[in-house]
Amino acid sequence: MNSMLSASKREFIQFMMSADVLRFGKFKTKSGRLTPYFVNTGNYKTGAQISTLGKFYADLIQNTLSSDGFDALFGPAYKGIPLVTAAAGSLARDYGIDKPYFFNRKEEKDHGEGGSFIGYCPKDGDRLVIIEDVITAGTAVREVLPLLKGCADVSVPHMFISVDRCEVGQDPSKTTVMEVREQFDIQVHAILSVFDIYEYLKQEPSYTQILKDMEHYMEQYCRF
Repeated sequence: MNSMLSASKREFIQFMMSADVLRFGKFKTKSGRLTPYFVNTGNYKTGAQISTLGKFYADLIQNTLSSDGFDALFGPAYKGIPLVTAAAGSLARDYGIDKPYFFNRKEEKDHGEGGSFIGYCPKDGDRLVIIEDVITAGTAVREVLPLLKGCADVSVPHMFISVDRCEVGQDPSKTTVMEVREQFDIQVHAILSVFDIYEYLKQEPSYTQILKDMEHYMEQYCRF
């Protein structure tokens, strides 16, 4: 096994592939780029899968932040909803860190309790953590930040994702993660990066052609 790839990262890659979440072929990303691999967290569909996924997120959060380092977890609709729910559940169950969580509606409800958010109601001074699947062009971050900032005087110092695609953003000399950090002061933490996936494929002889496609794509769009 390549020393660059930890056992936990290898386990997460195999977990995503077994759930048909990490796929290889030809796909178009939200940014319009044609990519040889795609991460679709919408393919998690069993209780065991979402429980395992929540544990991976909770492990990363617990290893990155102290229990008093954040006040609530937020998941952007739609894919962020099960992710934030699973992460919050695992933090409470596995680490005794019981934090509130919430998510947004795509369309604001005008009856019943109304509003744009479901779950916890943020208050002034809250430090929020965003739970997402991947980050490519940073579109989702730019969409949800005005919503979060509009509900209370909150800060969003951290974001946790499954995979950092390490792709260039609006500035071709910087990755989207760099831009998010510089523009919004958000630190992005990923369970995996595209370079981890690449290292994994290098160890598997059956992925020779995919490796070539990955190398070509990464040369065009990815930065360290």
